[in-house]
Amino acid sequence: MNGIDLLILNLEEVRRRSIKVWSGIPENMLDWKPDAQALSIKEMIRHVLESEHYYYLAILNRGSLLSYDSPFENRVFSSLEDELNFAKMYRELFLNTVKSFTQEDLSNVKIDRSDVGYVRNLGDMLMRIAYHESVHTGQLLDYLRTAGIDRPKVWD
Repeated sequence: MNGIDLLILNLEEVRRRSIKVWSGIPENMLDWKPDAQALSIKEMIRHVLESEHYYYLAILNRGSLLSYDSPFENRVFSSLEDELNFAKMYRELFLNTVKSFTQEDLSNVKIDRSDVGYVRNLGDMLMRIAYHESVHTGQLLDYLRTAGIDRPKVWD
């Protein structure tokens, strides 16, 4: 297994576990948030999906985007299933792009996000994308604990 295969495995495992958590949230709790400044549950799910698309475009651009028109922006979050179906095409584009990189690209391609404080190689950036989703999945597990909702077991 090479580095690209490991990155794909990690991205797929992170998403599988995220969906496991997201699917365990009762629909009537999607607007819940722990305080007024926090994202709601559905806003956090949307943030994860939308951020992945932004990161995909930033990778293609080799850096931050000067402007970003999100395909998610004017959509109503009607259900988790609808949200995942909408995001599916963007997810496939992202994963296929990752699969198209070479082992050398992981070290040699630079992603310049100096506007937000970093320039990283492609491999690092791809790991950060998975980490970003993982952190938000952990936050949602804490939301569920705080709200008194049973938490799905992510360690299967």
